[in-house]
Amino acid sequence: MCQDHNAPHNSPRGKNGPHEHGNGANAVSEMTITFIILGITMVLFVWGRWQPDLVAVASLLALFLTNVITLEEAFSGFANATVVLIASLFVVGEGLSRTGVTAYIGERLIGSAQGNHTRLLVLAMTATAILSGFISNAGTVATLMPAVVVAAWGLKSTPSAFLIPVAFAANAGGLLTLTGTPPNIVVTDALKAAGFREFGFFEFSLIGVPIVLISIVYMVTIGKRLLPKTRSTDAPPILDREMDELASAYSLEHELYRMRIRKPSPLRGSSLRKSDLGKRFGVTVLHIQPAEEAVSLQDPGTVVRKGVETVLPDHGGMPDPDQELHRNDILVVNGTPTQIRDLEVAMQLGVLPIDDAGDTLAELLSQEIGIAEVLLTPRSSYIGKRVAEGAIGKSFGVLVLGILRGDKQLALTEPLQFGDAMLVRGTWDAIGVMAEERRNFVVVGQPDELSTQVTELTPRSWLAIGILVVMVAMMVTGVVPVVIAAMLAAGAMLISNCLTKTQAYRAISWSTVILIGAMIPMAVALEATGAAQTIADGLVNTLGDLGAVPLLAGIMLVTTFFSQVISNTASAVLMAPIVLSASAGLGVDPHPMMMGLAVAASAAFLTPIGTAPNIMVMSPGGYRFSHYMRVGAPLLVIVMAVSLFLIPIIWPF
Repeated sequence: MCQDHNAPHNSPRGKNGPHEHGNGANAVSEMTITFIILGITMVLFVWGRWQPDLVAVASLLALFLTNVITLEEAFSGFANATVVLIASLFVVGEGLSRTGVTAYIGERLIGSAQGNHTRLLVLAMTATAILSGFISNAGTVATLMPAVVVAAWGLKSTPSAFLIPVAFAANAGGLLTLTGTPPNIVVTDALKAAGFREFGFFEFSLIGVPIVLISIVYMVTIGKRLLPKTRSTDAPPILDREMDELASAYSLEHELYRMRIRKPSPLRGSSLRKSDLGKRFGVTVLHIQPAEEAVSLQDPGTVVRKGVETVLPDHGGMPDPDQELHRNDILVVNGTPTQIRDLEVAMQLGVLPIDDAGDTLAELLSQEIGIAEVLLTPRSSYIGKRVAEGAIGKSFGVLVLGILRGDKQLALTEPLQFGDAMLVRGTWDAIGVMAEERRNFVVVGQPDELSTQVTELTPRSWLAIGILVVMVAMMVTGVVPVVIAAMLAAGAMLISNCLTKTQAYRAISWSTVILIGAMIPMAVALEATGAAQTIADGLVNTLGDLGAVPLLAGIMLVTTFFSQVISNTASAVLMAPIVLSASAGLGVDPHPMMMGLAVAASAAFLTPIGTAPNIMVMSPGGYRFSHYMRVGAPLLVIVMAVSLFLIPIIWPF
């Protein structure tokens, strides 16, 4: 049951605040100033010359410098639980991405399309919508977009036939749960602050599921005929393609070998450190694979040798230099044909064929281990040093697979020069450290994006899934506040090494955090100066006589107009106090009005700038501004009509 509609709002201004908003000229003046700053803010948002977060900060400063808000109110947004919640959810989503969960789900669903265009469209939108209900919309699109593009090319179609539907599905899927999109959190927090019942975690799905289904049906029937057939050359990184290109550039099709340790081999009972194969033969051992028949079925980390179980040390997929080698163990070795021949003869090894060097490189990747191309800078301290002497490997814990100087392949014994390119294998963390060594290296390509495309589920992947399930359970049951559940989940992702501290910091969209934190004071000013009440009175006076549904329609129209040109989060923050005041003015339950606000804020279908998913697919899809209007306008009309019909039924006035 809702609390009394006349319950007092939790005003951020205390009794002993620096100043009070009274009646008369001062109040009118502050309201006027608020409207002027709001208008300028909206113009700057639409103009797009400045970043939205900078515009929001400028509006915050303007409100403070004109004495509309106090210093405490100016920074109240950054201490708001909503901001902390959204930041925590970014970390949780990144943990799922880094452990391969989102990519695995996406590729499995999309792979089920089996070459059918319509089936691929339905599955891609379904996967996007479901994932968007639990992680950030932007993170979902970033994860699934490469798989969708590859699938589109495989169907001899174009990415433009699928990417706008994926973006719209992400926007609609945000309405499936409380944490699906920031506007849901904003309206729930506004209800709580005003003394009303909060929306439940899955309560949004009552309207979200119908909107998702409508979006899919629309795209399959009408929308696909309105989509452009443009082809873009701006493709996202694709794991298999990247590995094939690297293998070809470094001639690895002739320099990667699988070598089996035979019974008479002197490597039996030895180790890589003792045998020193790199210095003796100039080769690099990339991976040690224990004999297939020796791997314990119960525990892949345990090797059974003559009935005795030995636990292998965990080196994250990198070869352990001290691991004892045994008969039939397989070494993945990088070297020239001459070096491999010398190694084969001297160590009495069997050489196994490698059909595809690109596939072999891909097999050497995991959630922990990556491959990247690195260039030496003019000031690099490694110029003149030799890879064979361990200059790079000892410093960063990576293996160098090859060196290129222009188009010429170099031996690992050659002194390094400015501009030399190296192909390295190591942990993603180690590659990240090399990328940060800007004085010495430039990491080429997008290894960070490729790391999230490794789709093999690991124990860490299941751990990330478990953390998500526990977080959702805590949110649904209410055992702890929603923000605490998200913070605990984010902390668990870090403690369990599902992602690193650096990755967590990078995962947080600080522009979104700043945008929300800086716009909350505008909502405070709208409410405290009476500006929100004035706008609400205008809506009530104009539409109130017609009934609650026309008022709901007016609220949704105003909100959806804002959401097309500014952030949907900013739209929700601005409209929340107005909607609460309008509901009180008409004497109706605010829940249907606030749900209408949430729906309208997510219905950013007309422009590429309304939401992150829309702008993310613009370049890969080769879209123009007008394409969004053409495809999105009919969908927006349908969503608005269905929402106006369903919301009063589900949440009566």
